[in-house]
Amino acid sequence: MKKIIYLILAVAIVAIVILRLRGNKETTINRVYQYNKEEAIKVQAITLQAESIDSDISCPGTFEPNKETKISSELQGRINSVLVDVGSTVKKGQPLIQLDNALLKLQLQTVEIQIEGLEDDLQRYMILAKADAVQGIQVEKTDLALRSARVQKATLLEQIRKTTIHAPFNGIVTAKLTEEGAFAAPGIPLLQITDISQLRFTANVPEGELNQFSMNELYTLSPDVYPGTVLTGRLTMTGSKSNMGNSFPVQFTVSNTADLKIKSGMFGKVQRKNTDSEKHLIVPASVIVGSNIQPQVYLVKDGQAVLRDITVSKRVENKVIVSAGLVSGDIIVANGFVNLFDGANVIVN
Repeated sequence: MKKIIYLILAVAIVAIVILRLRGNKETTINRVYQYNKEEAIKVQAITLQAESIDSDISCPGTFEPNKETKISSELQGRINSVLVDVGSTVKKGQPLIQLDNALLKLQLQTVEIQIEGLEDDLQRYMILAKADAVQGIQVEKTDLALRSARVQKATLLEQIRKTTIHAPFNGIVTAKLTEEGAFAAPGIPLLQITDISQLRFTANVPEGELNQFSMNELYTLSPDVYPGTVLTGRLTMTGSKSNMGNSFPVQFTVSNTADLKIKSGMFGKVQRKNTDSEKHLIVPASVIVGSNIQPQVYLVKDGQAVLRDITVSKRVENKVIVSAGLVSGDIIVANGFVNLFDGANVIVN
């Protein structure tokens, strides 16, 4: 009996829920706004006129050192001392690393003793040769041995000189790749020296703005981290192959600030005033509908919205230059896109 009562209660609850849901659906349908497609939509519009571009061209880029090198030894040997550390400022010719040269110095002493003996022998043989006491061949052999010893001495002196590694130019030690007691060999980097007194700035310039940049001309550069700092760079290279996004690398040389606050790897911008005096049809980017592949705008014609395909040739800040699809005098919708569709009746505010 209890099971039957529970079953009846369950059925009753389900029936009540269904009735309430149905009632809510009807209420919702009655409350939904019924849009009348014949009713005119209020929009704001602008009339197109050809105008010239008045804006600054700004292209992002990166500062890099004009000179940077990894230093290695020309000889093999144990490192006795590293005389600098990361961050050290160095001058051209300053000693940086000292290799062990004790054995080379001993070899030099030996050769110097040989030279002294051969010089004495040569003097004695020359005197004896004049008296016909020795053959001339003995003088020639001694002279040849003496010249060979002098060449060996010069070679050892050069090797000893190379055991002290010097800075190739003024700069800052930006990497220390070895320690005292390590082994040095040709081709193995020991230190990295970077000169940031002169910098290279490489920017990516869109194809449409490449004609605004000329070789050897001066341009304004500014680092992002120091927006108040203005530098002057000279254009030295324009890339012959585009990057991803159809932009081209353009390179400038620029002097760093007196306190060298612009570091390698910092981001910045190159800026210049747009000198394009030709007039174009320019529309706000906000009026464009459709997709990036096929941009469109709404024209106002005879009180109706007409969807029109356009071709965008270039973007300039928050505006676009239209190269096809529109003509001067066209009226386009600038605001009021809610519920707007192709063929809709419109009223221009």
